[in-house]
Amino acid sequence: MRFLYTVYALSCLVLLVCGIVEQRRHNRNLARINHRVLVNGIRGKSSITRLCAGALRGGGLVTVAKTTGTAARFIHPDAREEPVHRKFDIANVVEQIAIVRRAAGYDPDALVMECMAVAPPLQEINQTKLIRSDIGVLCNVREDHLAEMGPTLDDVARSLCRSMPVGGVCVTAEKERLHILEEEAARRNCRLISVDPESVGDAELAAFDWITFKENVAIALAVAELLGIGRADAMAGMWEAPPDPGVLRVDRYAAHGKRLSFANVFAANDPESTVMNIEHLLDHGAIGRPLHIVINCRPDRIERNGQMGALIPRLQPERVLLIGEPTRSAFTAIPSDWRHRVVDLGGRRSAPEMLDAVVAGIDGHASLAAIGNIHGQGEILLAQLETLERL
Repeated sequence: MRFLYTVYALSCLVLLVCGIVEQRRHNRNLARINHRVLVNGIRGKSSITRLCAGALRGGGLVTVAKTTGTAARFIHPDAREEPVHRKFDIANVVEQIAIVRRAAGYDPDALVMECMAVAPPLQEINQTKLIRSDIGVLCNVREDHLAEMGPTLDDVARSLCRSMPVGGVCVTAEKERLHILEEEAARRNCRLISVDPESVGDAELAAFDWITFKENVAIALAVAELLGIGRADAMAGMWEAPPDPGVLRVDRYAAHGKRLSFANVFAANDPESTVMNIEHLLDHGAIGRPLHIVINCRPDRIERNGQMGALIPRLQPERVLLIGEPTRSAFTAIPSDWRHRVVDLGGRRSAPEMLDAVVAGIDGHASLAAIGNIHGQGEILLAQLETLERL
């Protein structure tokens, strides 16, 4: 028994020494990067990461970036990008160590990292041990990950604040819970900068080849200004920045003699972001009415399925198509006076069958917005849409 205790103690000692050596090596890599920007929040992190990197490149800074979102990407200083490969396809905050090591190889002026941690303790570790940012971004506080960070939105706000840099600067577009962010920033001796989305002009926003929001652009401009980059250079860099694979976009297709404007809103999978995105598209004429809504349901997102169903009166669609399973979790959340508009395509349906049902309910031309969560039947539907003729 004494032998086993000795082996156990020696093993713990070896692990401790290895951990200390690895942390010191990681700290040296961090020291090779002049500025580190950590982007946190609920919605839009990937897009903001890309916008910040583009703005800094526009100002002539050697900038490396890494996104997590729909498809994790390592973005080189010349804006080339490649997928982040993960063992067993499982995301883990420890991967940030390898990203920092690779980024340090460029001796960059800046590294822009999307926060990939959800649990509050991991968010703090991600900041204090892995990234040690001097500039933080806390884009917004919305209703998501309540089980990990909630149960209330005030709790979510305080959880997100754990990624604020102590003694640094944090940029935010959050308004409703700005007072909480101010309290938490004061506790950390962190200067909080609140941006005004209306400081971004309509013409500046219209110059993007992809759909983004004034809040996101205003945040990136503030980060660029902190690093001494002028507005013109920052905007030029953002316009050139490649969009995220999950970016909000509208594609137009022809099918069976009918025309379809399709908006992929899967990435905005909390209620408020979903409504905001669809209203934005409607207001700017990217989609129009009649509007048809597809809700993709997942068995591990029962609460989310119901949240999407409850949005239907606010979206006022011509028709609602439920795909995935269990569709009942979305159907029961739809108010009774809207249920006659529901087409239930639940279960494992083939891609052609789903597409035929979508097109069958269209009279000449319509807009279709897909909401909920992309995985499962949502991915199958998207793949089938890609086989159609583009307009």
